[in-house]
Amino acid sequence: MYKTLIVEKNDNLCKIKLNRPEVLNALSLELLQELQTALKDAQSDNDIRAVLITGEGRGFCSGADLGNTSIDTDIGATIEENYNPMARLIYNMPKPVIAAVNGIAAGAGMSLALACDMRILSTDAAFALGFTGIALVMDASGSYFLPKLVGRAKALELAYTNRKVFAEEAINIGLGEVLFEAADFDRDSSLYAKQIALGPTSSFGMVKRQINESFNNNFEEQLALEAELQTIAASSADAAEGIAAFLQKRKPDFKGR
Repeated sequence: MYKTLIVEKNDNLCKIKLNRPEVLNALSLELLQELQTALKDAQSDNDIRAVLITGEGRGFCSGADLGNTSIDTDIGATIEENYNPMARLIYNMPKPVIAAVNGIAAGAGMSLALACDMRILSTDAAFALGFTGIALVMDASGSYFLPKLVGRAKALELAYTNRKVFAEEAINIGLGEVLFEAADFDRDSSLYAKQIALGPTSSFGMVKRQINESFNNNFEEQLALEAELQTIAASSADAAEGIAAFLQKRKPDFKGR
């Protein structure tokens, strides 16, 4: 079905692997369109309770395929039609979306990783913005997420220098949350994501909404959102199961509803 992706669905997890290893999974327009399709399919599939995005080969994603992308006055339209929908789908998906960064994540590839809810890093992982190195600016949502993760000054330092941030530093400054050894990364990152896929998916989706909206809400607005979403969550089948399991001192068996 896909020419530039490998999509696998197992144990309630949709694993989307960027599959252009010969160019470190650079983002061609075809790949971007296929990624949108795969994300929409994962969102609408009720059996899927988490999404894992990673790369085939030794890289996560080297950014835009500059050899096949026109950098001209229409670049804004290209971004709006191809890159921004990808970021919106990840940001708004009411399911966990996790990046498994197996190698370099550069330029828009770094933006893709940052747009995900969290990042699992291989010891071979590295990040680099690269935009100002060719006199461009951040895109694909990178300028939105980066300062929220690392702070204003660190975001500017990374943007000005375009230096590589390797796995250990990335964890320390907030670009990644979990670190696994490269030798077993594909297995370990998948197992980690599968555990999240077994959780209370609806609850996760509402917590994601709470966190997303907290950046724009004032205190009273956030309190109102908490009350609204807690009312919905408390009436769910998973909440009933979670409370019963707590009282019975057993592990809950969530169904994602």
